[in-house]
Amino acid sequence: MKLWNEKHSYQDVKEEFSRYIHNPEDIKRIDEAYEYARKQHAPQVRHSGEPYITHAIEVCYILATLDAGPSTLMAGFLHDTVEDTDTTLEDIKTMFGEDIAFLVDGVTKIQELSRKSRDAELVAEGHRKIFIAMARDIRVIIIKLADRLHNMRTLQFVRREKQKRIAKETLDVYAPIAHRLGIHRVKAELEDLSLYYLETEKYEEIEDLLNKRTVDRKKAMTHLQKKIADMLISTGIPFTISARVKEIYSIYKKMYNKGRKFDEIYDIMAMRIITETELNCYEILGYIHSIYVPVPGRFKDYIAMPKPNMYQSLHTTILTNDGNIFEIQIRTKKMDEVAEGGVAAHWRYKEGKVYDAKKEQKEIEEKLHWFRDFVSMSDNQEESAKEYMQSLTHDIFDANVYVFTPKGKIIELPEGSTPIDFAYKIHSGVGDSAVGAKVNNNLVPLSTKLKTGDVVEIKTSKSSVGPNEGWLNLVKTSNAKNHIRKFLMKKNQEYIRADAIEKAKAILIDAFKEHGIHERDIPSYIDEKFVNKFSYTTIDDFLYGLSQKNPPITAVIDALNIREKIDKNTLIESYVKKNSSRNKENKNQAIIVQGIDNVKISLAPCCTPIPGDDIVGYITRGKGIKVHRKDCPNIQKELNRTIDVEWNPSFTFTTFSAHIQIESNDRPNLIIDVMNTLSTLKITCTKFQAKVLSDKITSMFDMQIQVTSNKRLFDVIAELKAIDGVYNVRRVIK
Repeated sequence: MKLWNEKHSYQDVKEEFSRYIHNPEDIKRIDEAYEYARKQHAPQVRHSGEPYITHAIEVCYILATLDAGPSTLMAGFLHDTVEDTDTTLEDIKTMFGEDIAFLVDGVTKIQELSRKSRDAELVAEGHRKIFIAMARDIRVIIIKLADRLHNMRTLQFVRREKQKRIAKETLDVYAPIAHRLGIHRVKAELEDLSLYYLETEKYEEIEDLLNKRTVDRKKAMTHLQKKIADMLISTGIPFTISARVKEIYSIYKKMYNKGRKFDEIYDIMAMRIITETELNCYEILGYIHSIYVPVPGRFKDYIAMPKPNMYQSLHTTILTNDGNIFEIQIRTKKMDEVAEGGVAAHWRYKEGKVYDAKKEQKEIEEKLHWFRDFVSMSDNQEESAKEYMQSLTHDIFDANVYVFTPKGKIIELPEGSTPIDFAYKIHSGVGDSAVGAKVNNNLVPLSTKLKTGDVVEIKTSKSSVGPNEGWLNLVKTSNAKNHIRKFLMKKNQEYIRADAIEKAKAILIDAFKEHGIHERDIPSYIDEKFVNKFSYTTIDDFLYGLSQKNPPITAVIDALNIREKIDKNTLIESYVKKNSSRNKENKNQAIIVQGIDNVKISLAPCCTPIPGDDIVGYITRGKGIKVHRKDCPNIQKELNRTIDVEWNPSFTFTTFSAHIQIESNDRPNLIIDVMNTLSTLKITCTKFQAKVLSDKITSMFDMQIQVTSNKRLFDVIAELKAIDGVYNVRRVIK
């Protein structure tokens, strides 16, 4: 490969931008930006050993060939000063103005993340920043493309590992941007340079084939050029004619991605005819087809239907009399400028016209019909960086099927897309309510694969139940998949919420019954005025909060002030009377209630009392006596329903559940050490849950273990505290 060795001076840059910038004030400001960058970068050198300012000069030379405006050129000179010198963004703003500072800041933010880490998520986040910057101001990404192009031209001076990493990023991110913006000459060079560093042998193989096998084709092409030129001169149609050789990366894709042999690629050499008007383009096409046979299926009219990057041209492939096959491209001069320079050519700097960045961005959105989707996608902060990059790659970079709405708007989709993808590209509401589709005025299943040129109409219904999980297998675009998943998740959450509200109603009914209030009377207590006390606006919101213990049911009872004022002795007598017919099977149990023999007694699961704990009984309605630890917060407001109880000294204790929580510094094998300690102590663990807290250094274990007494529990806690890294073990109340 012939590596780039052309070097430019500031004077070269000045001569280039002087073609279109003549205002002395603008030239003076560009001079000042260059001088400032030169002084700031003076002590620095590149990997090549050259002064660092040479990079800024080359970046601005590339920008000047794209007819970039004064602000873009100034930002091009200054784009590395904030990142690599002691210059601050505030310095740039003070010396050169807010617009320049904005552009420098945009490029700097892109570079910061790409240099910080090779972590996949951070790299993806860096790439997202590139696209968000582009969505806000197209000039930022034009500067970054020029920066990347010069870095690729001088990549031979960095280590091999870095070469491959930068080349892959260029091929995955920067070349597709240049392609979508229609900047062909930048895109083509980025691709060829990337291929050289990623697949050197294949690059050199194709380069060798081009050198050896195109000699005869070049002769045939020269002969064809002369014949066509002679014919067109006689017509009086203005034209210029030239030949071009296909880029190596384009040949590589056809050979290695599509499995074609070198000799089967017919557009390796193509002829380009530039004329003045669209009518001239079609006239020239007619003359050529009148003499040479067009190859069927190879004619493309990108003038009538431009590519998404605004590319316009007529493409035809012809068979010559000597058996050669050549592609011919016919376009106007303006079309050729856009084909080579894309968005940069279309919005090239025009002196004397007041520049308005926002107006330009709006025009770009209107002209590049994919750009509006792109801006919308970049504004969506719900997706992770990886999801964003996948959506961008599938939905925009890989899009190559062009279909139409009934009103003629072009919708761009990746290959394999269905009417559902089309519907979600129009609007999420159209996708969610889609019930059918027409393609070319014929009813088709929603699973139909769309083709370029199809006219698609979506049938919607307000009563539609919406997408189902099966749709996820029918769609191709990440945009459609994300909207379908959101819809299904929302639907699922609605089911969960409805179920939680029903459970909260049951909790409320039980609590009111406990206090002698009938279910039918609940609405007179729980109304919108009451739920406002808990910062809820609707009763359903309040009930959902109640299901999450926000507020707890005890707080609701307190707020209503409906606790029973009942004599404890009366309550006990009433309870004994109701339970006098119970079986004698509960007589020999762990808990004794003085004066009562036949009582249903159970241990409260919230505080899990164990022998040795100070305990108290709580008289429930219909569920016997629940035994709590005296310090249990759940009974502190229910003391009128408590009764003295004690552990039965004659009862043969087995084991009881105890809830404990371990806090520790996170480290490898910590869980193994905890479980080994319990095993050594012959302690059974019936529940175990581990998590690392948000600080990323603290482990928290929630455990339920079986012990015979609180003394045994204290011994276990002491042993667990002795484990390396453990700094707290405590008993908890659920």
